[in-house]
Amino acid sequence: MITEEVKKLMEKQQYRIVGSHSAVKVCGWAKKMIRGEGGCYKLKFYGIRSNQCLQMSTSLSCANRCIFCWRDYKAPVSKEWLGEINDPQEIIDGAKEAQKELLSGFGGHPSAITELKNESKTVKHVALSLTGEPINYPKINEIINLFHKEKISTFLVTNGQYPEELKDLPPITQLYISLDAPSKEILKKVSQPLFTDHWERLNKSLEYLSEKKERTCLRFTLMREINMCDLEGYSKLIQKADPDFLEIKAYMFVGSSRQRLDLKNMPFHEDMVNFSKALVKYLPDYEIVAEHIPSRIVLLAKKKYKKNGKWHTWIDFDKFFNKEEDYSRETPETGLSGKGTKERMKVDEKTEELEFWKED
Repeated sequence: MITEEVKKLMEKQQYRIVGSHSAVKVCGWAKKMIRGEGGCYKLKFYGIRSNQCLQMSTSLSCANRCIFCWRDYKAPVSKEWLGEINDPQEIIDGAKEAQKELLSGFGGHPSAITELKNESKTVKHVALSLTGEPINYPKINEIINLFHKEKISTFLVTNGQYPEELKDLPPITQLYISLDAPSKEILKKVSQPLFTDHWERLNKSLEYLSEKKERTCLRFTLMREINMCDLEGYSKLIQKADPDFLEIKAYMFVGSSRQRLDLKNMPFHEDMVNFSKALVKYLPDYEIVAEHIPSRIVLLAKKKYKKNGKWHTWIDFDKFFNKEEDYSRETPETGLSGKGTKERMKVDEKTEELEFWKED
């Protein structure tokens, strides 16, 4: 599934290949949290501790060539599974070992906090959204159940091109579909899909998402001058999917996307706030809950998560593993700060990660 050339490129960017079709990478927020510099937006929105989160994918292959993706066009693309199928438990064990290896030298960092570093040795959450299409893996249901057996929560992101596989998924702690276009024409431009019936597949996936009993979310990756348009079109798709949450996120100018897009296509955080305020006017069942300024992302949630005047978007993981229908808990920090992000940026060429600093 993966060539030696692509493997070397990914390892240079601090990825670790697990088996023949899975990958792991420690995100920058895990390192920041170990240094006491805060966690990612999943911590603020849902209570996910970044230092205990395993960022990985079960399949490096994808049926889309999204223009905003970090991936080079040498990365594997396919509509169907190709090659061998690795054992789910072996993938989990290999992914944990790869995470451990990637963090092994970090304990000696002068700003590392011992308690947080020690916590990072125990994986509590897995984000199946690193690269590729995770539900393309033929044993995705088995690996999800194994993660839950180990009391590891699951956040899974799919591009909506495999509706039947999505329909058959077991309960996910939080299940996502990427919604990056309000129309068929824009979807084709943004996602460059292999499937000719890509729009029909996405819409069927949105219908199936509405039937899920566990927490669901639509994630938007927005680009200036490309897909920040047609609020009514987006609202119709949102109402079809009926998700619990909406994540309105800015495209980030990283990786090979820099060969396809310009820096001007990366919105500021204030653009995400303004887009969210405009979109929510079309969505009477939703309100804006919170933001994570460094990630340029805004969270919207269904009003049912507002109980006695307080938002409950955080996750009670014990209740989830006990199969309770409502596993929400109170969100400690909500609201919009009113701050913008007119920041400058640089890209670490080794890790492909962004670093920001405020303009004077």
